[in-house]
Amino acid sequence: MHLHILGVGSIGGLVAHSLRQVLPPSHSITLIHKTVKQQALFLQRGSIGLERERNVVESTGTFLHEISAKEEGMSSKSTPVTTPIDSVIVTLKAQYTLDAIRYLAPRLNSNSTIVLLQNGMGIYELLSREVFRNPLQRPHFVLASNNHGAFQTSPFRVVHAGIGSIDFGIVPESYETRNFEAGLEDKTLRPEDRRLRLSDIALPSDPDYQRYKSLREVIAALLLAKNLNCSWVPFSSLQLAMRQKLVVNAAVNPLTSLMNCRNGDLLAHEPPRRVINQVCREASYVFAVQHRAEINRWLSEQNVDPATVTLPPFPDALSSESLEKEVFRVAELTKGNISSMLQDTRRGRRTEIDFINGYLEDLGREFGIETPAISILRNLVETKYFLPLNQIL
Repeated sequence: MHLHILGVGSIGGLVAHSLRQVLPPSHSITLIHKTVKQQALFLQRGSIGLERERNVVESTGTFLHEISAKEEGMSSKSTPVTTPIDSVIVTLKAQYTLDAIRYLAPRLNSNSTIVLLQNGMGIYELLSREVFRNPLQRPHFVLASNNHGAFQTSPFRVVHAGIGSIDFGIVPESYETRNFEAGLEDKTLRPEDRRLRLSDIALPSDPDYQRYKSLREVIAALLLAKNLNCSWVPFSSLQLAMRQKLVVNAAVNPLTSLMNCRNGDLLAHEPPRRVINQVCREASYVFAVQHRAEINRWLSEQNVDPATVTLPPFPDALSSESLEKEVFRVAELTKGNISSMLQDTRRGRRTEIDFINGYLEDLGREFGIETPAISILRNLVETKYFLPLNQIL
């Protein structure tokens, strides 16, 4: 197996360190660096240091290295790498993903696997629309939701500040030739014994094994990395978890970015709590309309009379009350943290707002629903990028 990791920041470093510790040397891991300078810093340092509970563990084993794109000023003798990519775990910020994957696209094919381990939603859809338009030639995709907390004290020195977990699910094939979740429907097993199985991805005896080999291997590798505490979950469950996290980020991240405060500060005053309440009500309504539209589409495609079936209820976890409780829970749990959006704002960088609030705004627009609080937060964060508050100081 040969894994690539695109984006070697705090989460990328955590993933790289955790995988290198458990995979044998015969399985290569290539770090795809943003710049030649970043690669040189790693080669000078020689390893990734991971600090957990004040104990620092340096990565053992070796990493291979690449640059994500040809930099201005690089030697004309430098030739781009063209070897095929089996699997790539993407931990880049969402706003940089399209360009990075477009650059790597000639090395990716239908046998490859892309794991998207990022904040926000809509990235898979964007890549499918802009890069991998043909479903038959599209790589396998795995979407993941991360709640580990990590930050860098220096390049390749990662502090694992909040030990959490990663849930991931396999995006179903659009042409439905293989059911990756067949184990959950195995009637030969008792319901409590049914679970997701690697054998439902592929077995070595499978005539199409090479088509699914990288997918099986990357799933197995993630499950092996105990430090990451990964769980393979049904795709529908993952979508629910991602929507919950999206709303948390749509409320906490822009508010902390605009107010230049820590997450917990939002809980101490009534005005930000009112904004959070409005964001949750808008998001819940958008999700409810989407839920109903998807059911109606399925009924129409299957030519089923709604009166003859029991329709699935709207998930309680996406009610406005549940979403608001989740926002407050996460804000309290991370009350001393500085959000990633605030960090980007302080550094004058573009944020992930288009894939968080922007995703909700676009989804609402698709169904003719206005999202005033969600939209104004997006506009204000984007305004702050162009008009930083300290420009007249």
